[in-house]
Amino acid sequence: MLRTAAGESITYKILIIATGARVLKLEEFGITGSIAENICYLRDLNDATKLVNVMASCAGGKAVVIGGGYIGMECAAALVTNKIHVTMVFPENHCMARLFTPEIAAFYEDYYKNKGVQFIKGTVMSSFETDSQGKVVAVILKNGTSVATDMVVVGIGITASTELFEDQLSMEKGGIKVNGKMQTSNSYTYAVGDVAAFPLKHSGGIRRLEHVDFSRKSAIHAVKAIMSPDTIHEFDYLPYFYSRVFTLSWQFFGDNIGDAIHFGYSTQGKFGAYWVDKGHIVGAFLEGGSQDEYAALANATRLKAFVSDITELSSQGVEFALSLKPAPVQDLVGVMTSKGDLLLGKAPYTLHITAGLFVAVAVATFAYWYGKRQRRWQKYKLQI
Repeated sequence: MLRTAAGESITYKILIIATGARVLKLEEFGITGSIAENICYLRDLNDATKLVNVMASCAGGKAVVIGGGYIGMECAAALVTNKIHVTMVFPENHCMARLFTPEIAAFYEDYYKNKGVQFIKGTVMSSFETDSQGKVVAVILKNGTSVATDMVVVGIGITASTELFEDQLSMEKGGIKVNGKMQTSNSYTYAVGDVAAFPLKHSGGIRRLEHVDFSRKSAIHAVKAIMSPDTIHEFDYLPYFYSRVFTLSWQFFGDNIGDAIHFGYSTQGKFGAYWVDKGHIVGAFLEGGSQDEYAALANATRLKAFVSDITELSSQGVEFALSLKPAPVQDLVGVMTSKGDLLLGKAPYTLHITAGLFVAVAVATFAYWYGKRQRRWQKYKLQI
């Protein structure tokens, strides 16, 4: 039974938890004054409406963006497009530090700088300076710098909304732990989206992902598991992230662990990287690709394609992934590791398959001949 804040009791057979996540507020880091009317967060429709209205009131003015992740980068692009001068402040050494390598980040930072964005890295804000009406007019940084501004956008992360269930369901990685069917520790309760900590088959372990693609696909899988519990397979999700700002467009698949092998030329607008761990591809990133190229990188990552020469991989770039287009099952030769990873390499497939078939036919022929001979011998002994 579910009880609402209004005191209503609701009975159910199956419960799906899709409470999502909430933004982290500056007050949670000991910073006061963040309720000022020209400070914006971005999580829901009300936040978006406020952001648009504040941007309209600051046309030609200045904005400080706190945070160098997804929200920070995309909001900065939107602000610049609307003729607002932007300064980005974040503690990491480069933007999108959880995903980008320094080399990839350098391209986007240079692109943003050419659009007029200024970066202040390696520090955080400590306080606000406000006017007599309570509006923020400057952001004071921990290193003592004061940055004048007409508005502030805060994008410092989110936290899963698990408060209602923390004493009733198993928790892990800051979310509600689920199995491969998106079931929680209560088999009649499912969790999807930002709030779900699920087993990631691709890389192993439990993971919680904050992205619209995962939210959609985990919800679809949960519904299938509810409707057909005996036939549904374990959730096998390939992590996927993307962004489109200005004239740029990138996509990422898998996991950014292991060694990053860069390819392409950023000056030509198409470049990327593979992440290679223990000899096979576990992640891939591409800027400026076509639909077929993005699909090829996803395929290479899902297959965990074997890499024999990382120099050759860097030279081939996207062409390596395109060369792995699905082949007939009987033509595939691979090695399944103890972790269930399929390693594909440049093995002499035809020779291996031919040899295998020859041995199989030879064994079958011998067995047939030997069995026939034994039957004849038994018949001969009976006649004697």
